[in-house]
Formats: sequence, C-alpha cells, structure tokens
Amino acid sequence: MSSLYESKSQQPPKTGLLLLQGLILLLFCVFALRFWFLQIHKGAYFAEQAKNNQLRQDRLYAPRGLIRDRNGKLLALNEPAYALGIVREDCKDLDGTLKTVSEWTGENLSDIKEIFKKSRKRVKPFEPLILAPNLTFKQVAMIEANALHWPGLEVVVRPRRRYLQGPLLSHVLGYVSECGEGELEADSDLAVGDFVGKQGLEDILEKRFRGVKGRRQCEVDATGRRLKERILNPPVAGEDIDLSIDLGLQELGGKLLEGKAGAVVVMNPDNGQILAFVSAPSYDNNSFTSGLSKKEWAELSNDPMHPLQNRVIQSVYPPGSVFKLVVAACGLHNNMINPSETFYCPGYVKLGKYTFRCWKRGGHGEVNLKDALVESCDVYFYKLGMKLGVDRISDFAKKAGFGNTTGISLPHEKSGLVPTREWKRKRFGDIWHPGENLNLAIGQGYTLTSPLQVARFIASLINGGKLLRPQLLAGEPAEEQGQLPILKSQLDLIKEAMVETVDGPHGTARRLRKQGVIVGAKTGTAQVVKLTDEIKKMKDKDIPYKYRDHAWMASFAERGDQRYVVVCMIEHGLHGGSGAGPIVGAIYDYLFDKKPDGKGAVK
Repeated sequence: MSSLYESKSQQPPKTGLLLLQGLILLLFCVFALRFWFLQIHKGAYFAEQAKNNQLRQDRLYAPRGLIRDRNGKLLALNEPAYALGIVREDCKDLDGTLKTVSEWTGENLSDIKEIFKKSRKRVKPFEPLILAPNLTFKQVAMIEANALHWPGLEVVVRPRRRYLQGPLLSHVLGYVSECGEGELEADSDLAVGDFVGKQGLEDILEKRFRGVKGRRQCEVDATGRRLKERILNPPVAGEDIDLSIDLGLQELGGKLLEGKAGAVVVMNPDNGQILAFVSAPSYDNNSFTSGLSKKEWAELSNDPMHPLQNRVIQSVYPPGSVFKLVVAACGLHNNMINPSETFYCPGYVKLGKYTFRCWKRGGHGEVNLKDALVESCDVYFYKLGMKLGVDRISDFAKKAGFGNTTGISLPHEKSGLVPTREWKRKRFGDIWHPGENLNLAIGQGYTLTSPLQVARFIASLINGGKLLRPQLLAGEPAEEQGQLPILKSQLDLIKEAMVETVDGPHGTARRLRKQGVIVGAKTGTAQVVKLTDEIKKMKDKDIPYKYRDHAWMASFAERGDQRYVVVCMIEHGLHGGSGAGPIVGAIYDYLFDKKPDGKGAVK
C-alpha cells in the first residue's frame, strides 16, 4: 500500500492543527461561559423578564356613579367610549406611528407629539398612553383593520359620562373632562387620560362619583396582541346619588326661561332642599365629555349671553324692592318704626339739593309699613332708610344671610355685597353720604345679591326665622346656619304684607293669586343704569335691551303641609310683576295642580 503523502513536504503542519484545535476549544469555552452566565448566573432575572414580556397588567376603568332626581329619574349615566393608546414597548417606529395617528384622527402632529411628551413620564412603557381620548366608530374600525401594520397601537375601551338632559341641568351637574397636570400632581389615584369632575356636583362630589379602578392580567405575543386575560381585581363603580331636584319642575323652569337670561329657584323652606335650580341660557355639558375644539370653546366663552355663568349663585344683582323686606325687618328689630305709623308719600323726597322720586309719580298718600310693602312705596323706605342708616341696615342684612355665600354644594359661589362705611372708604377712598342711605333702603346703589340668597331669606321669613343651607342631595338633613334676629310677631307682620301684595287690590303681585293656596310675594325692579330723560320717555318695548331694568319676583306659597319658596330673576325683564310674575305663577300651577308620575304634587 502506497503512502497517503509521497513526501514530507506534502504533509500538513502540526502547529496549524494545534492552533485550529485551540481556537475551537476557546470558542467552545466562550459559548459555555456565556451559557452559564445567561442560564445560571442571570437565569432568575431573565426568567422574570420573559414572564413580564408574556404577562402584562393594565387598568380597568370604574364607571362613575349614576345621578337621579328625587323621583328616581335618571339624569347622568355611563356609556362605552373608545380611546387610542400607544404601548411604547411594542412600538417599532415611534415617529411613523405618531404621524399615522395624526392622519387617522385629524389632529395636528405637533399636538399628538406634545401629548406624548407630557404623558410618557407618567405611563409605564407596557401600558397604553392615551393619544386620542375620543374615537368615532369609523376610526375604531380603521384602526383595528390596520393594527397588524402598526404594532403598539391599541384601542382602549372606557366609560364616558352622558347627561340625558344636557343643558337643562348643566349648571347643577357640571361636567367631566380629562384631568390636567395640576390634578395629576394633587391626586395619586389619577392617571393620564382619566376623567374628573370639573364643575357642579361632578366637581364637588368627585371622590364619591369616581369609584375604584380594577386590574387585569393579559397574556400577549411577541407583537403585543392579547391572547388571554384574567381579572385580578374587578373595578368598583362610584356611588349613585339622588338629587333633591324634581325633573318635571326643572323642565318647566327651563321652558319658561327659553330665550331669556335669568334664574329660577324653587326651595322647600322647612329643610332647605332645592326642587328646581335653573340658570338660563345654558350650555350642553355633553360637549365637554367628548372634547371641545378650540373653536367651539372660543365661541362658548365669548358668547355675549354668557351661558357658562351660573346665574343662580355666580351672578349678583341689585335686589331692588325685594330688599325692602330686609329693611322693614331691620326697622322692626331696632324698634325704629311703629307698624301702624304712617308716612305721607307725595311721590318724592328731597334731601339737600337732590330729589329722590317714588316709582309712582303721583305718590301713594298716607301709608303705613304694610301699605308700603304691598304697594312698594319708595318714599316710605327712603324715610325709613334715613332713620336707620347704613350701619344698622348693613348689620341686619348680614345677619339675614346677605353678603355671604349660602354654602350650597356647588363651586364658585359669589357672596354678593352688603356695603358699609368702611367698605366704601377702602373701595373708593370716600365717606358714606346721607343720600346713599336712601338708595340702600330700596335695594339700589352698591348692594348685590344672588337669587339663591334671596330664596334663603324668603324661606327664613316663613319657617320661623331659620337660615337653612340650601341642599341639592335628597335625604340630607336640614342644616341651620343662623337665625334672623326678629320676633315671631314681626315675622308674621311681614308675611301678612307679602300675602296682601298678592291678594290686596293694590298689591304689585296680584297675578299670583291662586284659589285655595296662600301666596305671598314681593316684586322688585332693579335699575341697571341711571336713566336719562330720553329713556324715561320711551315705552318699555323701545328701551334698548341693555338699559332695561332687571325684574325680580320673590315669593312663597303654602297649602296644608305643602310649602314652597319660588324666586325668579329676569335680566332686563323691566318689571317684577310682568317680567318674572308669569313664570312664578306657572311654577305654582305645577306644584299645586299637576300630578307628576301620578304621585301627586312635589313634596
């Protein structure tokens, strides 16, 4: 047998074979060492990482509590809404994905990027970061159809608030919208994309309405698609709330105020419960839950009729002749008037070089306290104002609840204004002049009050002098805030005068007469601007809207165990009797005659 190699020069070098074997052995050792490092030394760490990649946890949104009226009629509920979120851990092309989201939703790319930038620090990489909070069904279908091409995008289903009556109750309920940076900082329970109450009861009762979020564990594949899921903690719905509001009465009030700017309050004087709370014009609170565009917000906030303004508690007006009830009570309390004593009203009063005129040009003749209230004689109260002075009137008015908020469970309530000498000195750098006592006595000048403050005061006149906190929640116990400093006999005298204002032949609220019902009232006309001679000569219909007087009607009615206070204020309504009177009369027709849902009158 011949040799494999014919010469030694044809044989492979031994050093080369050894080098090759050494390299193979070294490579094997490197692989073995790496294998040991990954599988043994770091085995537990990577096992946990693999598990986390396979299993994820996310939030389950809790539905907000339902809202019903006093008769169980639904006012606010929840419905499914769809949002678009991005899971950064699954996203392969962030810039391209954000650009696609912009194209799908119609939002500016810069706005999408800004949302992403602000939220990324607060959202974990494996949790959806909400980029578009409100998707249409068409958008949802398009996103789902293209989900495989854009890994990381996810449609998130969560509850959205819906207000069944819309504008009718927006100033009571308020609305919810996406929480901002300040709310996220202040409340650790909130996360980016959560909705919170912004106005009304939604704001005040946020913690009760919100509920508790749940947790869900999901198994996902390499592309982030959900394969299996398991509920770890189910969400807990927020608390359901029943209001003191009667929906039928609220609807009537809204209808009566259509095309007007003003407010209507209906209150139970014995427990402070609010049966109707109407501010007009109003706005649709559903538009906030779905997201207002900048254009829509600008139109709403710049509307000259100010629909966002809650006129029941946030608008304050001169009370006009309604304030004469306060001045009369003040005079009785200070023993500075005899109810039977008369003053002569020639139609004017002179003070120095100034002439203060009564609304009735020819005057009322001889009038006592009751006559002056019934016929709303200005001259009587001019003289009473001069006797009492600003110090006594202001002190009593504050004890009667004016110049302070009522404490109702709604945000941004205004306190109004009861002027004092000190207030004027600080505000204008001037002393209080004697003539200002006359204007103060008839509810003009600097005095400002809200319709709800007037309603609380009227309630105190007929419930024995108790100042009650207005209540919006059904079943809440009466909460007494103070007591009018006046005797029962004096309260009865004022109440009798209010009844005579309706039943008497010269009363200014005769249109409220109702068979079988005791009705008492006080009309008020609040001057907006100083009237020129030219405006005084105009007929009511010819006076420019912005120069017309505000119209007040403050009233109560009772039959058996049914007792109500109804206050109506119409901006630029001209006269209390004709401007606000028909609205109050229609409300009493409903309260005493109608039988909503077959349950009888509202109680």
